[in-house]
Amino acid sequence: MYSTLNRAQAVFGFFTTVALFVAGIAALSVLLYPTDTVSAKVQLKDAKVIKGRPHYYSTKKEEYAQLKFDLDADLSPLFNWNTKQLFVYVYATYSSADNEASTAPTTQSIIWDTIIEAPESPYSFANLRERFFPAKASTGSKRSPAAANKNKNKKKSTTSKKEAAVPGVLRLRDQRSKYQISDITGRMAERSNVTLSVGWNVQPWVGALWWSPGSGAVPRTGGKNGVSKAFNLPALKGSKPKVDGEGERAASV
Repeated sequence: MYSTLNRAQAVFGFFTTVALFVAGIAALSVLLYPTDTVSAKVQLKDAKVIKGRPHYYSTKKEEYAQLKFDLDADLSPLFNWNTKQLFVYVYATYSSADNEASTAPTTQSIIWDTIIEAPESPYSFANLRERFFPAKASTGSKRSPAAANKNKNKKKSTTSKKEAAVPGVLRLRDQRSKYQISDITGRMAERSNVTLSVGWNVQPWVGALWWSPGSGAVPRTGGKNGVSKAFNLPALKGSKPKVDGEGERAASV
């Protein structure tokens, strides 16, 4: 006959097989959720170039750029029952050389990012515990009816705001970048053909990570990631900008 240990091993093996099968179905179920309606739009609002130490650990002064932008994104289709959280970021793309004719590769630097957590399921452990075993209010301290009504109205307003908020919908105006951008050459002033782009990474409970279109990684979600119009960085703060043909005019004089 089988011993207790053999029976326990058989039950555990059957459990892991079923769990692996369910996890595979959960990972493939995201293909049933279309993401073609995902959209994002980013636009530059302000840019300035400063010379200093961009990081506290920098050993020398160099030029770095600080940007402000507007962001409109509807990433709500990326949230499904298998989504744990969404990592959204805005990055700048620019050439690694001062000369436009150079064949130097482009640089991509993240200037802003955020994590959007999926809304809590009504069948989560915390919600089920609150439903069947609600926390009892402490009776040790007495509060006035006015204070109780004030806290009750505040709680209702907070709850209504949470219910009205749609996960993945971003509306940012004059958002300052979290991270400044720099270059290995130490020069960023008047850098041309710079663009801003929006990217995201879907982190599921189980399965592969999904990336935004244009990121170069696979698998990718549907939709369109926003790309701003190309712009030029301004001159270094406190210096005069370069003028095209300045050398020719000086030679003719």
